[in-house]
Amino acid sequence: MDRQVLLPTLKKHEYMILPESVGSYRSAINHEVYRAAGSLDNFSIHFVLAGVGYVEIDGKQYTLRKGDAFLFYPHQEQKYYSSQNDPWSIRWLHFYGNTIHTFLSEIGFGRYTLWKLPDLTILEAKHEQLLKEAEVNSFLKLSQLSTLAYSFLTTFTTSAMPRESASKQELDQRIQSLLPKMQLKAPEAFDLKYWAKETGVSTYYFCRLFKRVTQMTPMAFVTLCRLQWSKKLLIEEKNLTIKEIAERSGYLNPSYYNKLFLENEGLTPTKYRQMYF
Repeated sequence: MDRQVLLPTLKKHEYMILPESVGSYRSAINHEVYRAAGSLDNFSIHFVLAGVGYVEIDGKQYTLRKGDAFLFYPHQEQKYYSSQNDPWSIRWLHFYGNTIHTFLSEIGFGRYTLWKLPDLTILEAKHEQLLKEAEVNSFLKLSQLSTLAYSFLTTFTTSAMPRESASKQELDQRIQSLLPKMQLKAPEAFDLKYWAKETGVSTYYFCRLFKRVTQMTPMAFVTLCRLQWSKKLLIEEKNLTIKEIAERSGYLNPSYYNKLFLENEGLTPTKYRQMYF
């Protein structure tokens, strides 16, 4: 069953995000959309539940299947359509808000149009909640409508992976290959932008990739490397003070270094050193 709710666009409002339309099509054999650049002043997310469809970007056609999604920004040219042989079932949200562009760009979502969703279950449930709210109350309960739209958007941004980027295996390998270099440079000031650039992704996506590969954040990894470095200095450089070792390990504040060491090792740097002498 096809479902669609169209809502008025509110020029003045206090919410981060509001939907302009929300809906779903099942086996939409005649679903075909073309919008010229500059014609639509809102964002849109579509994700495929079943079947096949196509998106054209800069004259190139991309095939979309279950778990694929696309995100368009305001004023972008848009061309997408369902397969005639295996028409897609699709859900979508058109939305707007004064701070959305900044929000998406800061977490790296301005870079790609096509996305992959490893698990549709939660996103589909969030979309269904939003669609039902729009069907029942239209725009009469704006706070609830905005809350559900924001919940859908954040679920999408935390689960979607760029489809146009390198494969998952290749990206994982990039992270793995960086680890020895990060370990070597751990005592230096940590620069997240530098490491993201080395990987070829946004800072937000780098953190996601790093956590997936190592099961820890980049900063947690650097902290462990710095502590490992300091343990080596504690044993091998007998003449260095704890303050000097802290500084050489990347910590200008020796009190903070002592606190971290105690939390991770269960004893102070001084006690650790005394165990070996």
